[in-house]
Amino acid sequence: MVLVSGGMDSATVLALARATGFAAHALSFRYGQRHAVELEAASQVARALGAATHRVEDVDLRSLGGSALTADLPVPKDRSGGEIGHGIPPTYVPARNTLFLAYALAWAEVIPARDIFLGVNALDYSGYPDCRPEFLAAFERVANLGTRLGVEEGSFRIHAPLLHLTKAEIITRGRDLGVDFGLTRTCYDPDAAGAACGRCDACALRLRAFAQLGLTDPAPYQRRAGG
Repeated sequence: MVLVSGGMDSATVLALARATGFAAHALSFRYGQRHAVELEAASQVARALGAATHRVEDVDLRSLGGSALTADLPVPKDRSGGEIGHGIPPTYVPARNTLFLAYALAWAEVIPARDIFLGVNALDYSGYPDCRPEFLAAFERVANLGTRLGVEEGSFRIHAPLLHLTKAEIITRGRDLGVDFGLTRTCYDPDAAGAACGRCDACALRLRAFAQLGLTDPAPYQRRAGG
């Protein structure tokens, strides 16, 4: 089971799962996010990387709000690296990873699939509490305590293979595995055509990583950072 958002991190995780020999079942969510263009990207990524199946489930988090991604709140733009790395940003969606992992766990029990992959990494868990290694370890324990398959076999594992990689390292790993990053979408505030803003935190981190590697990001942008 691989959570696939349509961004470059989850695409790399899907490629890693496939390279490890798993028949990967991709799971995405339409949760009321303003950047729903990522769902088409998720579909393309799942096909390109040979996912066995791909489900897109509806979970209405916009009705709850509380995030710049699911409510009429401004998405932060043009922030420095220090600002991005400090505190929990307004793009945090309340309990999102808890909800997504719980849904993935339910489907995994049905398949059955004992391994759940997701693309959290070191640049995220400093800001998002549900991307920290402590959270992942706790959820794995919950999975094995609160499900029939877990109780009978104690076999659920939560995999976060990008956890301690930088964005540049993730790009390098993905390229080595044949990921087409031109299919992926990361921006929190794209335009109606799906072009990235080039100014939100997600765009800033992504563009900086490609620049560090001397590469041009193949995703479409309204404007490049500094452009």
